[in-house]
Amino acid sequence: MSLPLEGLSAIVTGAGRGLGRAEALELARLGAAVVVNDYGKPGRDGSGAASAGPAEQVVEEIRTAGGTAVPHTGDVADFRQAGELVRLAVEEFGKLDILVNNAGILRDRMVFSMTEDEWDSVIRVHLKGHFNTTRFAAAHWRERSKAAGAAVYGRIVNTSSEAFVAGSAGQPNYAAAKGGIVGLTTSTALALAKYGVTANVICPRARTRMTEDVFAGLRGPDEGLDPLAPAHVAPLVGYLASPAAAGINGQLLVVHGGMVAVLERPRVAAKFDSKQETFSYDELDALLTPHYAGRPEGETFAAAEVLGLRRG
Repeated sequence: MSLPLEGLSAIVTGAGRGLGRAEALELARLGAAVVVNDYGKPGRDGSGAASAGPAEQVVEEIRTAGGTAVPHTGDVADFRQAGELVRLAVEEFGKLDILVNNAGILRDRMVFSMTEDEWDSVIRVHLKGHFNTTRFAAAHWRERSKAAGAAVYGRIVNTSSEAFVAGSAGQPNYAAAKGGIVGLTTSTALALAKYGVTANVICPRARTRMTEDVFAGLRGPDEGLDPLAPAHVAPLVGYLASPAAAGINGQLLVVHGGMVAVLERPRVAAKFDSKQETFSYDELDALLTPHYAGRPEGETFAAAEVLGLRRG
């Protein structure tokens, strides 16, 4: 019996540790040949010297388990290096079928204290990094589709965050980048559908180097799988990368601890029409002020609260 991803090739960025590592291992377990990308800097803020160690270690894990993998230690936030990453997958495996974007850093600060560099660096790694790899993968699939005169196989799984869904006071750069990734994904989904490519985005919650302080007060169980283990997230990524998910495109899913929640696009909660040619200040005051009066702060995120979503 063949594996779901047998004969397919994948790239996973930020795959040397945490979520990316778990996702790379899962794709390999399902039969994909994997390019394990990780820049290898030790600091979760992107500090320290780059190292090939994390990517090479995950490649060795995959090979030891009988899978196929090669390392790539470039910076996906660099346009040229992202192009080299996609070319490496094509050269090694003949084509690229799956792109999982996961690489990221944190530089948390309240908006009134954040520096320009703290803003730019997080937007660069998360949002530009997602764009760079997507751009080159998309061009690869478009060229293949045009040459074949038919749709090809392509899957993109991007990584957003509950910080975008429910807000995160100390992470304006991170929340903005993650919101941008959702917009990038839905735009990409529309643009590439005719070539046979799907693009979806997940909001994972997991205990990793990136979230160590977020979940500092939540101990894992003494026995059994930690509800916040990255292993809870990886199966969804494997599924979205598979042929079984061909009908899922442009979707946002929250995943953690054995739960998957499918989020709807924003819906109109209330609608007001002017009784005049256009609204006046007084008319808006008479309509909107009572509508919001007495509502608890943050009630607009009621759906997120029902799911128990918070910063992640």
